[in-house]
Amino acid sequence: MKILVTGAAGFIGFHLVQRLLNEQIDVVGLDNINDYYDINLKYARLAETGIYAPKEKDHSGGKNRTYQEIDFGKMISSVTNAKYRFIRLNLEDKPAIKQLFEQVKFDVVVNLAAQAGVRYSIINPDTYIQSNIVGFMNILEACRHNPIKQLIYASSSSVYGANAKIPFSEEDQVDHPVSLYAATKKSNELMAHTYSHLYKIPTTGLRFFTVYGPWGRPDMAPMIFTNAISKGEPIKVFNNGEMERDFTYINDIVEGITRLINQDADEPNLYRLFNIGNGSPVNLMEFVSTIEIALGKKAEKIMMPMQNGDVKHTWADLKKLRGVTDYTPSNNIVEGISEFSKWYLKYFAL
Repeated sequence: MKILVTGAAGFIGFHLVQRLLNEQIDVVGLDNINDYYDINLKYARLAETGIYAPKEKDHSGGKNRTYQEIDFGKMISSVTNAKYRFIRLNLEDKPAIKQLFEQVKFDVVVNLAAQAGVRYSIINPDTYIQSNIVGFMNILEACRHNPIKQLIYASSSSVYGANAKIPFSEEDQVDHPVSLYAATKKSNELMAHTYSHLYKIPTTGLRFFTVYGPWGRPDMAPMIFTNAISKGEPIKVFNNGEMERDFTYINDIVEGITRLINQDADEPNLYRLFNIGNGSPVNLMEFVSTIEIALGKKAEKIMMPMQNGDVKHTWADLKKLRGVTDYTPSNNIVEGISEFSKWYLKYFAL
């Protein structure tokens, strides 16, 4: 089996690549390594899978290590795993995506590449249209002209908007997004449905719920809070702490994706859509307290009002995914934050 993982230098993509390689699957990773957040973190993730080495004579570790830049369009083989190759591309580059699909002939595509971030979509909307809409269209077209067994793609719990009904179910209406990011993810679901209907492409959309863990994104609450608390700096607590998130540990997310990869989507269920989360929301103040305990430090809190684009609650109904794959999250918030904190202290202390 040959699998393409887009967003391979990203948080979820990196962990998925590691899991697939551990299972001896041939993988091609793709990422544009943009500067939405620290590219050295992205290069460090790639280095963990044997893609490119640190700069010559650079023997530092963690955040202080610097990496040679990877050129666009150049396929690189892992120096540690013969089953892994990586290519730096933009999803918006239609000719390059077309050429890659024609050359490699993938069996499964896992599209995790996207411009992420709810708040960033408010100040930089153009990037979301290009990456999340145009880029996803190019993936769909490539799958159309190069038949695959299944396209798995990242949607988001943000499509539920300010839905007052909880837990969120795949059957709920999602026609009222409260951010452009959410709107692009809903658009991806509609686009996938169209291609499944017209061209019989098996597509599986995953609505991720607040993923966290080692090697996580710097723009997400776990990293922001941990960074500030460890440095003795204040943290901003929005909506005065009256928020809940269905925090989901990265290993559970990867387990769910892997189970779906190994399960073909056939007619009459060519188009599938699943929540993938922890199924147990955590109050924001409890989340902060868990980080405080893990770090052994108290947080200085600045209570803030609700921000545009945010929602008060997220909570995944997992019955549909559980019924198909027997998916059951196995990592609670205490265990997950403990593992995340250990990684954070090691990576940022070096």
